Amino acid sequence: MNDENYQTPFSGALLTSVFVGFVTSIICLLYNIIFREQSGFPYNDIINVSTLIFSVNLLFVVVGVIYYFFIGKKEKPELLFMIVFALLTALAIWGTGSAQRTDNPVFNAQFRELLTGVLIIIGVGIIAIPILYHNKKFKKAVL
Repeated sequence: MNDENYQTPFSGALLTSVFVGFVTSIICLLYNIIFREQSGFPYNDIINVSTLIFSVNLLFVVVGVIYYFFIGKKEKPELLFMIVFALLTALAIWGTGSAQRTDNPVFNAQFRELLTGVLIIIGVGIIAIPILYHNKKFKKAVL
């Protein structure tokens, strides 16, 4: 069996990120459906199927390029990447506390819950990129 690696660091980082983005967008869509069925949240102008699919996948393409620049550094780039994006995720979640979607306080709270859940899913997905990038089974089976 030929085990040659035809991936460059850039293509490996980008393809890993795109794969994680696809999986993350599916999880976000499932969360969105389940949350809306359970809570009855009626507003879907901001967080809907289209915005989740396009924004999550576009975000992960950009994150893949950013990850490539991180792995060019010599000292623990994966750890630094994970810390930076964990902090950015925490900052984004903290920012949802002041989000105002409507005049109804119940719907505002539900919107914050939905947005927080989506941000947590995206944050976990981003932090999974370095783990999958270095996983030999993932490289062999997926990339």
